Amino acid sequence: MHRFFKIRFCLMIVALSIAGHSFAQSTKVEADIQEIMKKRSVVGLAVAVVKDNQLIYTHAFGSKDLESKTPLTNEALFRIASISKSFSATSIMQLVEAKKFALSDDFSNLVGFKVRNPKFPDAVITLKMVLSHTSSINDSQGYFNLDVINPAKNPNWAKCYNDYAPGAGYQYCNLNFNMVGTVIEKVSGERFDQYVKHHILDPLGLYGGYCVDSLDKSRFATLYEYDDKTKQFTAATAAYNPRSEEIKNYTMGYSTPILSPTGGMKITATDLAKYMMMHMNYGKYDKGRIISKKSSKTMQTKLSDEENYGLALRISDKLIPGETMVGHTGSAYGLYSVMFFEPKQKFGIVVITNGCNPVYEYDFCAALRDTANALYGEFISKGIK
Repeated sequence: MHRFFKIRFCLMIVALSIAGHSFAQSTKVEADIQEIMKKRSVVGLAVAVVKDNQLIYTHAFGSKDLESKTPLTNEALFRIASISKSFSATSIMQLVEAKKFALSDDFSNLVGFKVRNPKFPDAVITLKMVLSHTSSINDSQGYFNLDVINPAKNPNWAKCYNDYAPGAGYQYCNLNFNMVGTVIEKVSGERFDQYVKHHILDPLGLYGGYCVDSLDKSRFATLYEYDDKTKQFTAATAAYNPRSEEIKNYTMGYSTPILSPTGGMKITATDLAKYMMMHMNYGKYDKGRIISKKSSKTMQTKLSDEENYGLALRISDKLIPGETMVGHTGSAYGLYSVMFFEPKQKFGIVVITNGCNPVYEYDFCAALRDTANALYGEFISKGIK
């Protein structure tokens, strides 16, 4: 009996030692991140780390709202900007698998009006080109409604196209994905936000969405735009505009930009990391699949060495030195976000800020890149011993 208690006591000491090391480690990285926040003038920061296919760390720093002095928590919802595009592309891949259409289809036939570069009238613009920003379409006329590119609605529609042929060049374009959301509605018969909820968020057990009025507004992290001249932050009140009246008069298959398939997803950093894990596992999650392995790899395959962009996911070796990762960034209304993962080693990092001094280094918002590297150094490269 004496020997039994001695062994048990030793095991408890070992367990406490491990827990103490983990706590010390997280305390250290949190102190490092606080220093980054001071250096980069960060309002609030939410992070999540995945290692060995497990969500091992989440934390929130700073303020959710400066006026009320409310601290940021892991429950805070952020409008994540362009990372939203991957939800649209994932939805498209589900419909491709259901044989509703093909990536090689003429986009004009899918969206319901003529989509042709007038300088290359015989060149078909395919769905794949739109998803990969190789469509030769630009945002010069705006992207908040489809009228800008519809020849029947805008006399300047031709300005929406670049001088190069479809498929011959790359230009990032938000209008591409607002049109993609329209196609999802037309083919599925569900309003865009509801399709994403029913076919991606609900199966994964995630809370979020594109429609402001469908979410708990008290959880929204206020987004702040930084003025470099005054060094002050201003709340971006338009970030969570519910557009309730427009949605009341919604036209399925045309009003879709109101919901912003290109940038309007609202979600927590923790739930975004869980969604990221699905892509890291090539479409698979614990209860089944969101998309097939083939579809997932298609999304993650770059189309050329120049842009390193696939279908709403890009490849970069500039976020973490020495690591080639897959993911996306977002920036809008003062928010900056990164979601990047390494599918072979099964690790990934999500970092979101609701406001900072937006200095860029190596193609990334420096506040996010610094934070991602601090998290990588403590949790991924060294690991929790």
